[in-house]
Amino acid sequence: MVILLAFLVVLLFAGLGFALHFLWIVAAVLLILWLVGFAMGRGESAGNRRFYRW
Repeated sequence: MVILLAFLVVLLFAGLGFALHFLWIVAAVLLILWLVGFAMGRGESAGNRRFYRW
């Protein structure tokens, strides 16, 4: 019973580690997209064309 409980705890921590790693990758991709959108809005027509609405 203790071995099964330890195995479940290890699986839980492995799953959390994968999820956190995946979320860091998603956050990095979103940051890059936001920076590209911010740079696109800095042209001569900055008032007319926006990559995002806020």
